[in-house]
Amino acid sequence: MSDTSAATLPNGWEMVIGLEVHCELSTATKLFCGCPNQFGNEPNTNVCPVCLGLPGSLPVVNASAVEYAMRLGRALHCDVHRSVFARKNYFYPDMPKDYQVSQYDLPTNVEGWLELPDGSRVGIERAHIEEDTGKSTHVGGGGRIHEAGYSLVDYNRAGVPLVEIVGKPDLRTAEAARQYVSELRAIILAVDVSDAKMEEGSMRVDANVSVRRPGEPFGTRCEIKNLNSLRSLGRAIDYEARRQIDLLEAGERIIQQTRHWDEADGRTHTLRSKEEAEDYRYFAEPDLVPLDPTEADVAAIDASIPPLPADRRRALADAAGVEPAAAAMCVERDLDGLALVAIEAGAAPDRVLTHIDNNLAVDGADRLAPALFARLVGMETGGELTATQAKTVLADMVETGRSPEEIAAERGFEAMDTGALEGIVDELIAEHSDEWASFCDGNQKVAGFFVGAVMKATKGQADGKAVTALLRQKAEA
Repeated sequence: MSDTSAATLPNGWEMVIGLEVHCELSTATKLFCGCPNQFGNEPNTNVCPVCLGLPGSLPVVNASAVEYAMRLGRALHCDVHRSVFARKNYFYPDMPKDYQVSQYDLPTNVEGWLELPDGSRVGIERAHIEEDTGKSTHVGGGGRIHEAGYSLVDYNRAGVPLVEIVGKPDLRTAEAARQYVSELRAIILAVDVSDAKMEEGSMRVDANVSVRRPGEPFGTRCEIKNLNSLRSLGRAIDYEARRQIDLLEAGERIIQQTRHWDEADGRTHTLRSKEEAEDYRYFAEPDLVPLDPTEADVAAIDASIPPLPADRRRALADAAGVEPAAAAMCVERDLDGLALVAIEAGAAPDRVLTHIDNNLAVDGADRLAPALFARLVGMETGGELTATQAKTVLADMVETGRSPEEIAAERGFEAMDTGALEGIVDELIAEHSDEWASFCDGNQKVAGFFVGAVMKATKGQADGKAVTALLRQKAEA
C-alpha cells in the first residue's frame, strides 16, 4: 500500500484511490479484424464489416494482441490464466454493434502488483483484454454533448486492442496516484507493447475516489473518467476528495456516480449514475474460443521481458550504495547504464547521481561516453575542478564529445591554490566586517554572501565547499 506524500485533507479525513488504466496495444492490426491499428488517419478509413459490426461478420482474435497482453501482465507480476471473452452490453454511441467485447469473470491476467520508486507496492486486481470504442466529437459549445450543435463519430479506433489494468484501492494521495501511473507507463514502454501516449489517448486513466476516516470501511466511490495527463489526474483526485468531504460534513451522502473532469474550471461534473456489473448483462462471446496459454507460452514470455524500472533502480542503488528512490531519476532518464559504467570505472557514486539528476536533463546526454564522464567526476573529486567548473565542462562534453581534460585546459580551469583562496577570503572579511560579525554570531545564511563574493572575485574558479569550510574554520579560530 502506498502513502507517498501524506494527504493534506481537513479534519482527519483520508482518501482512498483505485485506478483503472486503459492501454492501447501497438499491434499492426485491430483485435478482431485486419484493419490497420494507426493513430491520426482520416476518419472512418480504418474500418471493415467486422469492426463496424455488420450482420454476418465474424471476429478472429489477433494472436499478437494476446501475446502483448500476457507480456504486460507478467511484467506486472500477474498470474496468467485461461480466459474467456464476453459481450459487455451497454449503449455505446461510438460502437456500431452496441456492445463491447471484453473479459469479465475469467480475465487473462489476475492478482499482480506494481512497485513504486519508494519501494511500496500497489496491488493489481486484473489486467484484461478488450476492444476499444470509436471516438465521438461534439461540435459546438464547450465540446460536451449537452452543449453541442451536432456530433461526429470516427470508427477508426473501434476494435483497437487494449488492456485495462485495474488497480486495487491501495493509493492514499494524489501524488501516489501520479507516481503509480508514471511507473506503469515506464513498464509499458519497457516491455514495448504500446507507445503509452496519454496525449493521443493510447493510455487513459479512470480514477475511483472515496473518502473515509482512517480505519473505517471504504466510503462510497465516484469514478472520474478519461484523465489524459498526470497534471489532470492529480488535480481531479484532490478536487473530488474535497468535494466529497464537504458533502459529508454538511450531513449529505455521496451518490455513486461517474464524473467528468473539466480542466478549464478545475471541477468534476456528473456524467451518469455509476453502473454495476449486472447492468452490463455480460455473457460469453459465442463467436470466440477461450484463450488457454500453456506453461511453455508463459515461460517464453517471461524469458523475453527485459529488466524493468524497479529492477534497474535496485541494481543502480546497490552499485551506488543508496536507496532505490535515489536512483529513480537516473532510471527515468534512461541513464542508469551510463551511471553504472562510470561507477565501475571508479567515479564517486554521489557525484555521478548528482550530475545526472541536476545537469544531464538535456538532449545528447545518452551519447555521453561513460569513460569520459568517469574521468570528469575524478577530476572534480580530486580537486582539479570545482563543482561549478565540472558542470561547465560536462555541458561542453555533451555538446562536443571532447575529453574533460581538453575542455578544462582550453577554458583555463585549474585548481586554485589554498593560500591564494585564503587571501581573497581575508580581504572580503575585512571589507564586510558587519556581515562577518553576523556569520560569527551563528547566522549561517551569510555564508552564501561570502561564497558568492569569492566566486565573483575568482571568476568561478574557487570551490564553494572549500570556501565554506574556510569560513567556518576562521569563525571558530
